[in-house]
Amino acid sequence: MVKSKVSKSRFAKRYPKEFKRQMVELYRAGNTLTDLSRRFGPTPWAISLWVKQADRDEGRGDGGLTSAEREELARLRRENKRLQMEREILSKAAAWFAQETAPNSKRHSDS
Repeated sequence: MVKSKVSKSRFAKRYPKEFKRQMVELYRAGNTLTDLSRRFGPTPWAISLWVKQADRDEGRGDGGLTSAEREELARLRRENKRLQMEREILSKAAAWFAQETAPNSKRHSDS
């Protein structure tokens, strides 16, 4: 059974950026993912994702997006969606006005 994004985010615990940064530092200082997980709560998998993201942000990553790039991508996607909606509205309005001004329009009769 596939879980939706909504159900995942409802149960996912959010950690502050400072906490994540400290977990990355502790991992790099030699603590294991399992030890950090037991002591502080996040799963080893989550901590490993934070470490990978920190590596990317510092230019040592695996070629994935940095945090700044992720934020920009999200912003651009929102803007693109808004512009598509505006274009659709303008297209429908233009079609409506073209129909209103057409000489053989059903709405406008000279009789």
